[in-house]
Amino acid sequence: MSSRMSRHSGGRRDRGVRESLMAIVLGFEAIVVGLGALTVFGLKALEPVPAFVGGGLVIVVLVAAALFARYTAGIVLGWIAQAAVMASGFLVGAMFAVGLVFVGMWIFALVRGARIDQSRNQERINAEEKDA
Repeated sequence: MSSRMSRHSGGRRDRGVRESLMAIVLGFEAIVVGLGALTVFGLKALEPVPAFVGGGLVIVVLVAAALFARYTAGIVLGWIAQAAVMASGFLVGAMFAVGLVFVGMWIFALVRGARIDQSRNQERINAEEKDA
């Protein structure tokens, strides 16, 4: 059994904390972007087609980033989505604040999640050395 596999997960790969936090942030952000698209349409900042197609494309990027969170591509897609959400502030000013909140959560997920994963890996290595 691989060191990344857990008996408790039914043979599924264990996800790291960073990967889990990234997926949580991106999933929640996808919901907010959908509501943001409705807001952009409701305030008549854009016509229906560009509002919903644009929102839909950002949601697709967010979902793809969440699915590929364990790879560099997921991180890159996540940054692209963060930029798109921030840019939507030019349509509805409140989206700048929403984007800022999500960028903060995104950075936290990347930085703190990686630190926690590194700490857990070091603990695992120390435990394996102690058992050997």
